[in-house]
Amino acid sequence: MSRWRDIKHTEVTKTIDKTIVTETFVSISSRFKSFLLDSFLLTTPIVYVVMYLIMGDGTAFAENRGTGWLIILLFHMPLILILWKVKKQTPGLRAYDLILVDNKSGNNISFLQAFSRYIITTLSIISFFLLFVAFFRKDKKTIQDILSNTKIINQ
Repeated sequence: MSRWRDIKHTEVTKTIDKTIVTETFVSISSRFKSFLLDSFLLTTPIVYVVMYLIMGDGTAFAENRGTGWLIILLFHMPLILILWKVKKQTPGLRAYDLILVDNKSGNNISFLQAFSRYIITTLSIISFFLLFVAFFRKDKKTIQDILSNTKIINQ
């Protein structure tokens, strides 16, 4: 009966070489709230700067939407990559006491992992159906977690 309660409360214990390791899975809702907070704190100011300071006004942005989004991604990507690599978290992850670590070692992620995670996250947002991978997995890992070999854990 205790195993059912552990799984129900998203805590699973594994026995590896007679040591007990406890893994807690971060809920999808806290990951989503973290993403929304990052969108408002980081992405929205970049969108406004590109839209009104670089491109002039909203109509110029609407006419050259592809160029505008490319400029936004060129500002957004280095910012997110630096935060993931150096601090292990963005402001949204920090607000919910979450950190981004390597899946196997639990240490800081490499630049290649951060870059691949960013690209896969962008593609999963664009293709929408990839966002639902976490709902079908017991460990609540998203497609970017799986392919970049990272995980989000509680701090």
